[in-house]
Amino acid sequence: MRFTQIPESTFNELQVNAGVIAKDFDPTTGTLDNADIISATSGGITVNVKPTFEDFGSDIDNCKKNTKELKRKTEMDVNVSATLLNISEDSLKFMLGAADKDATSGAIVARTDLALTDFQTLWFIGDMSNGGYIAIKLIDALSTDGFSLKTNDKGKGNLSVTITAHTSLESQDTEPVEFYIGEPEGQTPFITLNKNSISIVDGDTFTLKAKTYPADETITWDSTDDDVATVDDGVVTAVDAGVCVITATITVDGISYIDSCNVTVKAQAEG
Repeated sequence: MRFTQIPESTFNELQVNAGVIAKDFDPTTGTLDNADIISATSGGITVNVKPTFEDFGSDIDNCKKNTKELKRKTEMDVNVSATLLNISEDSLKFMLGAADKDATSGAIVARTDLALTDFQTLWFIGDMSNGGYIAIKLIDALSTDGFSLKTNDKGKGNLSVTITAHTSLESQDTEPVEFYIGEPEGQTPFITLNKNSISIVDGDTFTLKAKTYPADETITWDSTDDDVATVDDGVVTAVDAGVCVITATITVDGISYIDSCNVTVKAQAEG
């Protein structure tokens, strides 16, 4: 297969399991305190990030639709929908959008007026198949659809909620969402080439691709015989018939990590 191949990184880059909604998360260390998880969920979590665009050329004569110079992004709608299993005073106040606990009766009472303190920063954190994580930070999140409580005979109840992120007048150009991809904790550095042996005809080229951890490490390329094949930033150029080895090296904390590709160069067919 030339064009219908599955990318080799596919099964290292899958988001797996249901993920969680949490009050706090540290993306620099990838640590999540269990106490910060808002609730157990049922049926998974749906994250929607939808930009809205305006085509300023749509009403101009002879202007083609979707002319890129006239396209503007006007809004970013970010929300999370989930079915929660746990009910607490704090979760009820949040799901009502604006509510307080009455000091006298102990009742949770909804408010008409919104306070800035009703908006909270929330996180969605999900596992990646390579042992890392994906984290989505919802800035100034608010429960915007109330909640729906569904009970079951002799079974657990389900509490559906939709949480929407909001922009602020103080930072109107800042979208209310941030994304983080975390590497596997304790992962040993490595470099892996997409091919460990190739055969090419002299005068032709072949591009080797490397995956590294940590990502974006500087790669040093080398050939054991430049008279057979040279390499420049992964591009192997066949020079003359023979065999050689192309090596790719990264250095992390003074330690080198290497992968190699055996190259066979064949002479051009005569005639």
